[in-house]
Amino acid sequence: MPSFSCIAEGVPPEMRLDRFVAEKLKLLTRSQVKSRNLAARVNGKPVKISRIVQNGDCLELSWDEAAPSGLTPENIPLETLYEDSRVIVINKQQGLVVHPGAGNARGTVANALLYRRLSCGGLQAGAAFRPGIVHRLDKDTSGVLIAAYDDDALAFLADQFKTRKTRKLYAAVVQGIPQAASGVIEGNIARDSHNRKRFSVSSGKGKTALTCYKIIRSWEKPPNTGSCGYGKPCALLLLRPKTGRTHQLRVHLRHIGHPILGDPIYGAPDPHMSLMLHAKSLSIILPGETKMRTFKTALPERFLNF
Repeated sequence: MPSFSCIAEGVPPEMRLDRFVAEKLKLLTRSQVKSRNLAARVNGKPVKISRIVQNGDCLELSWDEAAPSGLTPENIPLETLYEDSRVIVINKQQGLVVHPGAGNARGTVANALLYRRLSCGGLQAGAAFRPGIVHRLDKDTSGVLIAAYDDDALAFLADQFKTRKTRKLYAAVVQGIPQAASGVIEGNIARDSHNRKRFSVSSGKGKTALTCYKIIRSWEKPPNTGSCGYGKPCALLLLRPKTGRTHQLRVHLRHIGHPILGDPIYGAPDPHMSLMLHAKSLSIILPGETKMRTFKTALPERFLNF
């Protein structure tokens, strides 16, 4: 059972113990405080995790080990951009699911990370391990993805996504050419009332979402129509999402009348191409560091072919 002791310092007024552990000490996330049965003694006495913390309190904390993940390790090749004992940054290939789910119990990034940790000696066979998937990319979106190898690193990285301190840059080829060379797309995103697998822009409902875009290049007729089968006007955009909603870029671009090429959900299925969306770079502060790092990737082969 992991444990931790400290003297509470820099405690905001009326902060509960569970919040102090998650937000200040960053030992566990808020959900892990409950799922891992956090127990506490303050100044030598057992207390509830709802207790208000005061500066100078002596905290003794303990919690359960992470439950076994139930994952099967799989030797799936990953293109690694960066790795240390606490985090890994990869260039996820198109078609690779990030985390197991309905219909995808195997063949995911999480399965690959478990195999990687076992094979490099970073984890003993049978030990509890849950790859910390900090953020997600759709199966057909390629590009930069970061994951954590321990709970503290997961909480540290997740907080930056939650507070919008990260910087993400995507490349996309869209149908048609937007009138403005650059702009901002705003619109709440909510689950589509007619199709629960889709999302749509909704006034007054859903979560706020904001996307900045810039046209990098446009074609009245793509030069390689013979190889890609697409002979209509289109444009290459750089996209910077200021929020991180599910399917945000795909929904916003459809909303302004320029869906991403090859998008079978928000555009039109195309037998000649897959989704033309790529996470080009991610800027984030790594655990134990204070300065932001930027991880970049080149455009994938499908973009170059097009």
